[in-house]
Amino acid sequence: MKRPSIRNFILSTLLVILMGANSSAQGLPVYDNTNFISLAKQLVESAKQTAELLKMVEHLQNAREKLEKVNNAVRQYKAVREITRNNEQLLRMTREDLRQLLSSPYIRADEVETVSRAFNAIVESSLSNLEFIGQVLTSDFLNMDDAQRLEILESHREASDQLLADLQLKKRRYELVISFRKMQDLVNHRETNY
Repeated sequence: MKRPSIRNFILSTLLVILMGANSSAQGLPVYDNTNFISLAKQLVESAKQTAELLKMVEHLQNAREKLEKVNNAVRQYKAVREITRNNEQLLRMTREDLRQLLSSPYIRADEVETVSRAFNAIVESSLSNLEFIGQVLTSDFLNMDDAQRLEILESHREASDQLLADLQLKKRRYELVISFRKMQDLVNHRETNY
């Protein structure tokens, strides 16, 4: 009985050796520690660069917000400057043109008050607009932000442009009336030499 067990033992050992020779190439995975450390260093460096980029993005957003505020302030200044310029022109035109129209001999006495009221209504409207704009700019009117304040200023700028256009239109109409009456007077009082 000893013989089959030795023979079985030799055969099983040979079988294990032959099987082990084919499967030995599939063993455990091999790690290169230098590549792993290099990868970890690259990841740390990439995280630092990402943090710096995020700081730069935040800085650029803050700079953009500041530029928008400055831009809004400049646009508000331009709107206020144009409104003021329009009102100065309105007052100058009223002072000079009204005097010129009223001193014309072709404006009747009953029309003087009508002409004066038309010009005064435009001036009073422009002065009330200026007062309102002063309130908008000096107080935190209804907790408005710059965009809302700019929108109000732009609408008042357009209104002041319209007031100026209305005044010029009224002036032209009265000048046409004066011109017509002057021509009518010349025709009615011409000398005929036939």
